[in-house]
Amino acid sequence: MPLFYGSAFPSVKLGYEIFKIQGDDIGSKLLFAGIRFAAAGLMVLAVLGVQTRQRPLPKKGAFKHLLTLGILQTTIQYYFFYVGLAHTTGAKGSIINSFTAFFPVVLAPFFFKSDRLTAKKIIGCAVGLSGIVLINLKGGSLGGFAWNGEGFIVLAALSQSLASIYSKKLAQTMNVMLIAGYQLLLGGSLLLIFGYAGNGTLTFQTSGLILLLYMAVLSAVAFSVWTWLLSHYQVSSISIYNLLIPVFGTLLSGLLLKENVFTAVNIASILLVCGGIAAVNKQ
Repeated sequence: MPLFYGSAFPSVKLGYEIFKIQGDDIGSKLLFAGIRFAAAGLMVLAVLGVQTRQRPLPKKGAFKHLLTLGILQTTIQYYFFYVGLAHTTGAKGSIINSFTAFFPVVLAPFFFKSDRLTAKKIIGCAVGLSGIVLINLKGGSLGGFAWNGEGFIVLAALSQSLASIYSKKLAQTMNVMLIAGYQLLLGGSLLLIFGYAGNGTLTFQTSGLILLLYMAVLSAVAFSVWTWLLSHYQVSSISIYNLLIPVFGTLLSGLLLKENVFTAVNIASILLVCGGIAAVNKQ
């Protein structure tokens, strides 16, 4: 899972290059995101239909909940994600997005009595986040903070964290693949509408289509697995593994985008991240 999510950061940046999307072209960014997620949703629902040999339709009254989740987990999150990532590096974006591991640990106890905030979880988050800070240090500073860049990535992380909690509640009464498929399709469709309304355009070529196909499959698999995990485990326990996302995101950004990430400091931060995960989940 973290490997899938981590690969999204350099993939989005590569997509901006392939489709020649400029930094201020929000419409094209939303169009790019909308195609990815709407296609992913259709994939998930198609697989569900083949498995059950029935039309994958939600029960009466469930559509509004799926739409709410789609807006929160796909439309809002990826609006901030795609726009924010255009104003920061792939490595830094993946690092800041690791707040998706911290927010649920703090928020989950307010929604689930069994998901308590313990000293062990607090220590684990502190250790893991120290690794996130360390991996981003440049001469003793965080290298700058832009509201429409790093700030938007933080808001995307907050939106995803709230969506995880809402998704867990829905998974108690609904098929997890139905949830994943519809939230991707509905949320992605809204991104498409906003992209067209913002005069977004994409020039398609073979490399771009291959990248979009990969990202759609990535989203279909990742969100289906994530929804299943939320239905079986505590939100805080599995969300802490999101601290591995910046590890993979940073390493893949270095490999694919030629960003300078292979340093002793980065290796130390990876060890801290893994230590945080171990601390939270130690029985």
